[in-house]
Amino acid sequence: MSDSLTKFHVSPGGALCGRIRVPGDKSISHRSIMLGSLADGVTRVSGFLEGEDSLATLSAFRAMGVEIDGPHDGRVVIHGVGRKGLKAPAQPLDLGNSGTSMRLLAGLLAGQGLDLVLTGDASLSGRPMRRVTEPLAQMGARVEARDAGTAPLHIRPVETLHGIDFQLPVASAQVKSCVLLAGLYADGETCVTESAPTRDHTERMLQGFGYEVRRTGNRICLRGGGRLRACDIDVPADISSAAFFLVGASIAPDSDLVLEHVGMNPTRDGVINILRLMGADIEVSKERNAGGEPVADLRVRHAPLHGIRIPEDQVPLAIDEFPALFVAAACAEGETVLTGAEELRVKESDRIQAMADGLQTLGVDARPTPGGMIVQGGALRGGEVDSHGDHRIAMSFAMAALRADSDIRVRDCANVNTSFPGFGRLASEAGLHIVTGNG
Repeated sequence: MSDSLTKFHVSPGGALCGRIRVPGDKSISHRSIMLGSLADGVTRVSGFLEGEDSLATLSAFRAMGVEIDGPHDGRVVIHGVGRKGLKAPAQPLDLGNSGTSMRLLAGLLAGQGLDLVLTGDASLSGRPMRRVTEPLAQMGARVEARDAGTAPLHIRPVETLHGIDFQLPVASAQVKSCVLLAGLYADGETCVTESAPTRDHTERMLQGFGYEVRRTGNRICLRGGGRLRACDIDVPADISSAAFFLVGASIAPDSDLVLEHVGMNPTRDGVINILRLMGADIEVSKERNAGGEPVADLRVRHAPLHGIRIPEDQVPLAIDEFPALFVAAACAEGETVLTGAEELRVKESDRIQAMADGLQTLGVDARPTPGGMIVQGGALRGGEVDSHGDHRIAMSFAMAALRADSDIRVRDCANVNTSFPGFGRLASEAGLHIVTGNG
């Protein structure tokens, strides 16, 4: 039976209560494998996300000759091969649904002197890649895409790359990271200037591996030719995965939920800021540091939400959390307006259109705009919606059932495993009336 037939069937009502820990941060899990593989020595990772996207990155480095033990209960041991120790794989590297894997690997592999191909599933093969192939070409790389600028990407060997001074045309941590990782192999200095803050996991982790990275305002620079030294990495719980529960507990009466050991990177906390502006009751406690990343426990209790105009400076800090935030907007009193989020249209799906279509099916006045959405809060009815194979849309509509008047069925949910294996089980334990099935 096709995985595309996997469905969520969620009964209305319920409350989210107790203490849970969502899976490890996907962005940090990817980067732990990438930099650990290029380091000198043995890197030990705990809290690794055993989702399909992170495992695609792990498999890619195994295919390039890196010995990796695990994962076993979130623990991975990476026997680094050094900065230039990767070997050409026998087959194209299949990165599944993972845009992070493809865009970061394009940069990391551009200066390795290897001939290889990066490929992925139908969704990944439709996502824009010129945003990374064009700056890489400026550095002297040869990375060939389809005529439409999409995968597969064929990386051909070049003698050397040269550093560039690159202005990010879109607020994208993936593009920034791609250029910086290519800069590890470039002559001279590579700099990236951001127009708006984006997640800085790559810069933090490079420094954790002993590589000098300089930040001056919104400009990040590094010099090529250095070495990475193995270290231990404790991956915090993913705030993007926590977001579904932050929204669910906010909208469901009588909810009182604690999310443990959540990553609180200041380039990722937009979902908390936006929910608080809407009136959410979110308490931060036990703030601490784990491997260079700030973490904390989050307690969220039900609170009446109201519509807001979402500040555009928060958009890059919450770009992956908007499917869940649209559900919060649907349950809020009044109008919520999102602008400046064009990037949502080129994620695993067109998240603006897909969420608007689904919310309309559930009786919500949700009007898509080129760069966002206008949502009038109101009552949610039940119905059947399509996730379009997008993990974040599937989990968002599952949470919407907490406030629906009848059952919500969500189609095409297999890709939830890319970022949140065990979502149905954990959500059920917290109080969501969810059943996962086929057909």
